[in-house]
Amino acid sequence: MTDYRSLSDAELVALFKDDDRPAFSELYKRHWQVLYLYARKLIHDNTEAEDITQEVLTYLWTKRATLQINGTVISYLYGSVRNAVMNMVQRRKVYDKYLVSLGDFTDRGEYITEEYVREKELLLRIENAIATLPPKMKQIFELSRKEHLSQKAIAEKLNISDKTVKKQVSNAIKILKLKIHILTTIFPF
Repeated sequence: MTDYRSLSDAELVALFKDDDRPAFSELYKRHWQVLYLYARKLIHDNTEAEDITQEVLTYLWTKRATLQINGTVISYLYGSVRNAVMNMVQRRKVYDKYLVSLGDFTDRGEYITEEYVREKELLLRIENAIATLPPKMKQIFELSRKEHLSQKAIAEKLNISDKTVKKQVSNAIKILKLKIHILTTIFPF
């Protein structure tokens, strides 16, 4: 029976690379606390330090077949903890940026949605008000505002005078303003 406590770190690594669990267990016991204290010193959080230490040692076991350690095992482990801490800090920064971005979007999204709903409601009220105009006035108004025809073009199309077109559009706008004002006063958004 092998006394794993008497073996060096390099000898333990060589053994656990060949799936020797007790060798890995000895390496784990030997370095867990030192790595944990180092991680805690870097991030000042007990739980995250534990997680990082566990992550590094778990990675060591899962990658044992392809593991290449140049230098001492402890320097490799310290470097792995430092890298894991830096990765965690980077992920946290990305996460925090995402939360800020999501908060901004949510804030603007509510505003945009509310404005969108109000705009759609106002457009519906305008369309309903246009529908109540006398037929000829409605036709002239829609040619002017929806088809963007000039007064002269509308007059030629309908065989009426430019002044009639101008008067009908003006009257339609007055009627619509009054109706929309009344509707928004009685039934606000």
